[in-house]
Amino acid sequence: MNIWIFSVACITLVAFVAHVFVGTRETAAIVPASTDDKLTSNWVQAMCAFQMLSVDLLVVAAVLFAIVFFDFGPVERPVVLLLSLLFFLWGLVWVVQMKWLNRPAATLLRLPHWIIWFFCAALLYQGS
Repeated sequence: MNIWIFSVACITLVAFVAHVFVGTRETAAIVPASTDDKLTSNWVQAMCAFQMLSVDLLVVAAVLFAIVFFDFGPVERPVVLLLSLLFFLWGLVWVVQMKWLNRPAATLLRLPHWIIWFFCAALLYQGS
């Protein structure tokens, strides 16, 4: 068993569960007034996009657990490296988006998701 990949699979599964239960509750709490059609439309779009990432997290966790428990031969390393790149890009996009939006109430330290994604990218690279 590759402990590096197993660790990322577990982190990703926890992120999925947190995303579905905690994140959905938090995002649902900011529902706009039903009289504001534009804001309601934007909020529904954000809720849908948020859940699309939940699906991504679940699929990535499943692939990582499959890699941990089954031998995929020569295709395994490229897949792990590709997933490492995916986690790196998630972290990079998070940092760029945070810097671009530049809101004092939402700093990189207050929303440190990017640290988890860069950490997972490094673990996967190490485990490849």
